Amino acid sequence: MNDLEKIAVLENEVQARVLESLLKDRGIPFIFKSYHDLALDGLYQVSKGWGHIEAPVDFKEEILEIIQSMNKEAAEDNSRNHT
Repeated sequence: MNDLEKIAVLENEVQARVLESLLKDRGIPFIFKSYHDLALDGLYQVSKGWGHIEAPVDFKEEILEIIQSMNKEAAEDNSRNHT
């Protein structure tokens, strides 16, 4: 994969795994870069997010739309469960 660009920061591993599944289903190339650091035992992830996704710039808009849709669904599920 050439010319990868940082597309978005991911909040947690669950979001990363759901996104991974959706991108694989669509045949979109990507890699994840985790922010986990053994020396800090994951403390960096608390403030900076789980990590980020990198992909070819040609897929940026599609990936951002997928993430936005995932976040919207999660927020709707959250509001239904807390009412």
